[in-house]
Amino acid sequence: MDVKTPALSPEPAPEPSQRPLPDKAGWRSEAPARPSLEEVHATVRVPSTGHWVRRLLAFAGPGYMVSVGYMDPGNWATDIAGGSQFGYTLLSVILLSNLMAILLQALAARLGIAADRDLAQACRDTYSRPVNFMLWLVCEAAIIACDLAEVIGTAIALQLLFGIPLIGGALIAALDAFLLLLLMNRSFRFLEAFVVVLLIVIASCFAIQVVAAAPPVAEILGGFAPSREIVTNPAMLYIAIGIIGATVMPHNLYLHSSIVQTRAYPRNEEGRRTAIRWATADSTLALMLALFVNAAILIVAAAVFHGSGHTEVAEIGDAYRLLSPLLGLSIASTLLAVALLASGINSTVTATLAGQIVMEGFLRLRMPMWARRLVTRGIAIIPVIAVTAIYGERGTAQLLVLSQVVLSMQLPFAVIPLVRFVSDRRKMGEFAISRAWAAAAWIVAGVIVILNVKLLFDTITG
Repeated sequence: MDVKTPALSPEPAPEPSQRPLPDKAGWRSEAPARPSLEEVHATVRVPSTGHWVRRLLAFAGPGYMVSVGYMDPGNWATDIAGGSQFGYTLLSVILLSNLMAILLQALAARLGIAADRDLAQACRDTYSRPVNFMLWLVCEAAIIACDLAEVIGTAIALQLLFGIPLIGGALIAALDAFLLLLLMNRSFRFLEAFVVVLLIVIASCFAIQVVAAAPPVAEILGGFAPSREIVTNPAMLYIAIGIIGATVMPHNLYLHSSIVQTRAYPRNEEGRRTAIRWATADSTLALMLALFVNAAILIVAAAVFHGSGHTEVAEIGDAYRLLSPLLGLSIASTLLAVALLASGINSTVTATLAGQIVMEGFLRLRMPMWARRLVTRGIAIIPVIAVTAIYGERGTAQLLVLSQVVLSMQLPFAVIPLVRFVSDRRKMGEFAISRAWAAAAWIVAGVIVILNVKLLFDTITG
């Protein structure tokens, strides 16, 4: 398949004042062999002057594309299970994971803008070949786990809305590669607009449901306060780590460090500093939207299911069947399915781009996007079809939650290199983060590692 990409005029050699960094001693090479996502690199114009709103809107887009991964179908299973079983208690975990996400995505944007490298290219330019190969395998596993959640979510949405069997819906989901090709063929800005429209649909669906559920505000506020029971209760901890795995997505760190480079900001010190500021604002605002959506899913599950004694609801299909009767709003179940379909479609965009970035960054291997999408989606479809055929719908729901725990287990392999790079002054020069921010970032990385070790220990010991 021949995919047209926007023609890019060759850029002149950078002047000394426009070099990526004043000191490149920390990297093996002056610059990567090819820019990250070369076909759209520096294609989105940004104004250098004018009202701050115009400049923010020019940089707005990458943050919302990243936020897609923080409200994908994998989040739904963990949020619904957490809300129905434990009420509002796990809202504190959603808030904590969202704060972690805001910090880590800001660091990913800083790396991409300041170093002219995405996270995969930075790893390749720092670590040995065996280490890079291991990191690539781990990241591919995370992308496949994420894609698995998207396949299941899209298949469930198609079944709920149109009665299509899960296996048929999974096969239909494989065809979304052509949707992405169509969007990328228009422009990267058009792709961002498509993503934002679907995000608005998702947020609107849940806003209506929250209003209809009328949850008690005091209990919601109490749920945002941390509880010791989250750590001491193995069942609650399992869901909590699933929420963290579904919220802080490892492939999003690779994605964000790449797509921020689509902006045509001046490649000099002042231009980079400004770009980092606006890119951080973009991702922070976008992730606040993700916080609202994830919290809304759990709040609706807590108010409708936990509040009525249906604490066993952990599957999206059960939530769909019970939501309208229990909530007393006939359109509630349809809104849930529409939001789920929009989420599944949206998530395909970020997973595909992340897969391309990871493959090109670690291996310098370029594959047509349609081929990359079909390969990744094909690998994800196999376990869905097998589990559905053997265990039915309940098996796919458990597989959905498990995929998010797998994602959480991959997080340290993306977070630790990222924090190491952005806190290294030899690599980042004046753009290295301060000691205070480095301490906060290492604390986040430590929390992720400790929670994963705790989960692994509990799983092994039963």
